[in-house]
Formats: sequence, structure tokens, C-alpha cells
Amino acid sequence: MADGKRVGDHAPEYKHVDDMEWEMGRFKNKTKFLFHPRADRPTEPNAGLIRYEPGATYPLHRHEFAQVWYVLEGELCCGGTAYGPGTFVYMPDPHFEDEMTTKSGCTVVFLQYPGPTTGARPLYDGRMNLKKPESPGEYDLNR
Repeated sequence: MADGKRVGDHAPEYKHVDDMEWEMGRFKNKTKFLFHPRADRPTEPNAGLIRYEPGATYPLHRHEFAQVWYVLEGELCCGGTAYGPGTFVYMPDPHFEDEMTTKSGCTVVFLQYPGPTTGARPLYDGRMNLKKPESPGEYDLNR
């Protein structure tokens, strides 16, 4: 087609973070999922912001999906090394995440997507849109 569009092409979707409410997630965090998989769009990535409060931590765990993080503000410590604003993190599939701690709190831009190796899709329901906080004893690190 002359305008660069083809039959079957999808138009870009635009969302502004100010139009989204913070949701309760695991590990003393709040999230703004601008995009996430659902039954009618199972290949949509999880994408948005995650904010960890000062003193938040999560244990060593693993995922079958792939993800990219960008540290927007604050500082987090993973595997004994501190990372601050401007840090990109790439996690191919499958991957593990070292224990994370943050003294200051931090905000991360994230994108989680089906990995090319495992084909596993990122999860949303029951992980990032909690109705009540979980205690560490309730963490299911496989979801």
C-alpha cells in the first residue's frame, strides 16, 4: 500500500502512566501494568512500571519468560551489586533473578514477554494485581 500500511497490520497503542492506577504486587511493590496478557490477547507482553518501597526485598527465584528492566529512579541491589538510574537489565528465558534488596526504594520500567526458547508467557493475574499483601511464607515463586 502507498501509505506503508498492509492489510492485517495493527495500529500502535498509546497509554500514559498517569491514566493508570497503582496495583498491589508481591514483595512490597506496586505496579502500573500498561499492557498485560489476557484471554483475548495472550501474546501481549507485561509492560509498565514497578515501584519497590524502601526496605523491599525478594528472594532468589526463576522465570520461564524473558524480560528487560530499566532502573528509572532509586537503587536496587541484586547479587551483591547496586544498580541505579540508567541501568538496563536483560533476562533471557529461562532465567533466575538473584535476591533483590533496596534501601532507598526504586522504580523500574519493565517489559516481560514470551521467551523464544521456552515460549512461556509472562503472568499477571495473582502476581501483580493482588487484593491483599502476601507474607513471605505465602510467596509462590513459580507463578
